[in-house]
Amino acid sequence: MGMESSPESPQPVRVVMQAVGGWIGRLGKIWVEGQVAEMSRRGGTVFMTLRDPVANISARVVCPVRVLEAVAPVPEAGARLVVHAKPDFYVARGTFSLLALEVRHVGLGELLARLERLRATLAAEGLFADNRKRSLPFLPGTVGLVCGRESAAERDVLENGRRRWPAVRFEVREVAVQGDRAVGEVLDALKELDSRPEVDVIVIARGGGSLEDLLPFSDEALVRAVAATRTPVVSAIGHEQDSPLLDLVADVRASTPTDAAKRTVPDVGEQLQLVRQLRDRGRRVLLGGIERERSWLAGMRSRPVLASPVREMDRLTEQVTGLRDRARRCMTAALDRAGDGLAHTRARLHVLSPATTLARGYAIVQRDDGAVVRSAAGVEHGDPLRVRFAQDSITVTVDGTDPVDDTGTDG
Repeated sequence: MGMESSPESPQPVRVVMQAVGGWIGRLGKIWVEGQVAEMSRRGGTVFMTLRDPVANISARVVCPVRVLEAVAPVPEAGARLVVHAKPDFYVARGTFSLLALEVRHVGLGELLARLERLRATLAAEGLFADNRKRSLPFLPGTVGLVCGRESAAERDVLENGRRRWPAVRFEVREVAVQGDRAVGEVLDALKELDSRPEVDVIVIARGGGSLEDLLPFSDEALVRAVAATRTPVVSAIGHEQDSPLLDLVADVRASTPTDAAKRTVPDVGEQLQLVRQLRDRGRRVLLGGIERERSWLAGMRSRPVLASPVREMDRLTEQVTGLRDRARRCMTAALDRAGDGLAHTRARLHVLSPATTLARGYAIVQRDDGAVVRSAAGVEHGDPLRVRFAQDSITVTVDGTDPVDDTGTDG
């Protein structure tokens, strides 16, 4: 129930603070997880600032030394802890704190299980899909670099990048790359570089380290921020075997900071060599094509129809003349054969002709109706007959019939 108050009868500060202390005291004991941001020791008490690794929220923890030393190894700044504590409100100063009753390290297995659950969740949302990854520009004008202060990763990226392409420019943002401030500073640097239109690609680089050291680069807020950037992002965290979630969401994953420089900035020597190779290849292709066309043209010019057109006409003229003579000979031979056949036919017709028989002294006896009389038995006494000779004919009347002498003489 709320405390009753009004402008005419306000509640004293002590009453309000005591009421707040009472409410907090009723919360009971609770297990709290966080990352140690600060730690100081005063006598037999250790004062810690326990920070939430995702949100920018922290709480003060008061821990007896004996409770802290019961943990092996003894926690230091940056460690991930689970604290069994009792919420407490110091009425005299109006400050809230957690009184630690037990402290435990967050186990490696638990961290890996949490990372795997987060990995599955983000993958289901499509943040790691290949189709959303962007290709890097061929030659970036300005490269944004997020790295640790005066770190080997910064030196590797800058030296290798400038060695490969001296004209490339870098916008370096030095941030904390481990500990409780790492996520916030990396996020701020990422957003600031992404807002600058001249920055063509952003490299987030850090050297190797333990799983706990690399935890900021698996932070959900950072992963989502990288997925939302308009500028392509290259992840170069740790060594080849390290695999924070940032590697999965980045557009390009580099195994080391040196590899990030090679993937981001082209090598001027390699590009010049490539240009020379392509130029030589183009020259060979062009010269080869010209040589093939020259050979084809020479072959066409060497053909008889183009080399000597008149000779081809003469050849065709001779061919036509030969065909004409051959046709004439064939026609003449055919006519001669036809003439001989006609002569033979005429001779045969002359031999077989009745007129020829009549010319030899024979005659043809016919009735009045033109029928040929072939035997004396076929006529009667008094029948008129027409006797035809070779040149003329006579008309006779049958007077009688005589037998034929087998000797061929009249009887």
